[in-house]
Amino acid sequence: MKQAPNQLDAYPTRHWRAAKVHSSRVTIGTGQAFSIVELIIVVAVLGILAAIVLPQFQSHVTQAKEVAAKDNLRILRSAIELYAAKHTGVAPGYKDNDPTAAPSSDYFRRQTTLDSHYFVKVPQNPFNKLDTMRMIGNSEAFPAGATGNSGWIYQPATETIRLDWPGVDDDGMRYYDY
Repeated sequence: MKQAPNQLDAYPTRHWRAAKVHSSRVTIGTGQAFSIVELIIVVAVLGILAAIVLPQFQSHVTQAKEVAAKDNLRILRSAIELYAAKHTGVAPGYKDNDPTAAPSSDYFRRQTTLDSHYFVKVPQNPFNKLDTMRMIGNSEAFPAGATGNSGWIYQPATETIRLDWPGVDDDGMRYYDY
């Protein structure tokens, strides 16, 4: 007596059967099998390819962050310059636009986003994902280098803003000097 065909046999590509392990061969369904050695070789080849490609990918990620940092600085500098031009030479960051007052990052944020709409929000430092400002007072010297503790270092008295990120790019230029 002939048995009725199993529906799973009619559609082998649509239905997976449980994998069976017999000695050193892994089988899926019937008749197809890979040895453990073959699987290990495939995994090793994939690992070697990943080791070749991954450093190149990471280099592109760093280059993209460098480009984003330069562009964010350009945007910030343009907004600071435009704000100062519209407010009798006073850069954002001072309470009531009084340059004798102590600068504050809260005033900078309010004056460039809420009051004047130069930004929807202050751009982030692409390296540390921070949009915070380290404010430098009128009589303070600008720091010699970056710490990475804030997104930006800004001195309204000189309209100077810099990236707060230590390290150098591929050309040997400090990110702080962008």
